[in-house]
Amino acid sequence: MRIVSTNFIPDRSRPRLTTTAIGAVDLQGAGGNWATVGRRSRGGRRVRRQREKRKGKSVGLRIGTLNVGTMTGKGRELADVMERRKVDILCVQETRWKGSKARSIGAGFKLFYYGVDSKRNGVGVVLKEEFVRNVLEVKRVSDRVMSLKLEIEGVMLNVVSGYAPQVGCELEEKERFWSELDEVMESIPTGERVVIGADFNGHVGEGNTGDEEVMGKFGVKERNLEGQMVVDFAKRMDMGVVNTYFQKREEHRVTYKSGGRSTQVDYILCRRGNLKEISDCKVVVGESVARQHRMVVCRMTLMVCKKKRSEIEKKTKWWKLKKEECCEEFRQKLRQALGGQVVLPDDWETTAEVIRETGRKVLGVSSGRRKEDKETWWWNEEVQDSIQRKRLAKKKWDMDRTEENRQEYKELQRRVKREVSKAKQKAYDELYTRLDTREGEKDLYRLARQRDRDGKDVQQVRVIKDRDGRVLTSEESVQRRWKEYFEELMNEENEREKRVEGVNSVEQKVDKIRKDEVRKALKRMKSGKAVGPDDIPVEVWKCLGEAAVEFLASLFNRVLEKLQ
Repeated sequence: MRIVSTNFIPDRSRPRLTTTAIGAVDLQGAGGNWATVGRRSRGGRRVRRQREKRKGKSVGLRIGTLNVGTMTGKGRELADVMERRKVDILCVQETRWKGSKARSIGAGFKLFYYGVDSKRNGVGVVLKEEFVRNVLEVKRVSDRVMSLKLEIEGVMLNVVSGYAPQVGCELEEKERFWSELDEVMESIPTGERVVIGADFNGHVGEGNTGDEEVMGKFGVKERNLEGQMVVDFAKRMDMGVVNTYFQKREEHRVTYKSGGRSTQVDYILCRRGNLKEISDCKVVVGESVARQHRMVVCRMTLMVCKKKRSEIEKKTKWWKLKKEECCEEFRQKLRQALGGQVVLPDDWETTAEVIRETGRKVLGVSSGRRKEDKETWWWNEEVQDSIQRKRLAKKKWDMDRTEENRQEYKELQRRVKREVSKAKQKAYDELYTRLDTREGEKDLYRLARQRDRDGKDVQQVRVIKDRDGRVLTSEESVQRRWKEYFEELMNEENEREKRVEGVNSVEQKVDKIRKDEVRKALKRMKSGKAVGPDDIPVEVWKCLGEAAVEFLASLFNRVLEKLQ
């Protein structure tokens, strides 16, 4: 049976019926939008996507885990791999770095790490630059467990990095690790998302008979005692072993290769209720940053509420007033804006607005973006070429494990280390040579400030917590919490100090502020300081000379008269 097509009068205000496939009719309305009636799955998907778009938007994340063997000499190479593979968050194990701090590793990536010994263990989490400012909290439990809490457009995401003891370690050490991991999970509210990236040093095995609620069927080989501990933990915390849910070739499931052995010991876990947000998970092959382990990466999609994008703060380039030609141009443009007058108006608001507007036109404004990362300025083309050759040699050895390919890979590993050392030494020698110049001193102070800034876990406080320690993100809940805080603060009764009675006030006339006092004060003030609420630095007043002295002296004296 076919539906006979009938064409109405071509009037845009009336619908039109057209011939379609069997069992379906398309109606085109006045606005030109098509609505599908019948069994057309394609139209159904389109309508569903539009409905989801109206509800909110999604944020795609690529989260991974990797046992790096050691972070020494691999920071910039790891950042290069994450950038090439588009990994946003990476849990790393066996970093072998002593200390508890944060550090930039180049290309905008930042490593949060913790270790107590430079020869064994150590864990960390690497974040892409756009997520560094989203860090709310960092918990360093031990050199085997640490966690980060991120706020991504109103969604709380907890990233946990774990490194379980090896098979030959004592049972007490293994139990201590699982106890620490349990405590971290119990401290996370149930409404927040959790992703665990860990080297559990155990095999969960292929198949899921009896454990269908926490894992899929696509593991590797047989389960051992350590793998059973992973499954038991997943059952306790109602989590799923993400690796095992996706059917992949064995090459994309094996996470560890050494001496002819191929196993699966690195895993990504998430809450069972959030498994629907994971669309893919597999092992990344062909990278040489780690000798034996391979990176596991999953793709996660977070549904977030739409928020107004915060405007980037753009600042006037007042520092250009150091140049005499810029200063002269600024004075001329300001005089033109004031109608050719040399004297500044008495009204403060008018004067301040004219100065700010002239500064933006003459000097320009900044883009609001951060400067390029200077931590790995030694990362030159020779080092990148050596690492590329090493990566290709590793890929060749993985495909054909002959002794010749193995020796070639080892030789290129040693060559990369030499190239990195030479590049660093050359860069430091150039920096030491420039230290005698003013530019060299500025570079040194800039690097020191950057190191200090990168070493901080939380860049800025962006949210607050309620009475129970839960993070508040919505504007209404934050305002409500501030209201509660100030109501308690202002209504609390404190001990009052007794006022001294009989104190005689001194009545004395205050002399007017002289121009020479203002002139001396301006000379003593240092340039390059942060601006106040008026967004006018001291460089402006120094540039304007006597006109600024007269204006400021008159302004200060008017303020004094009102106070008396």
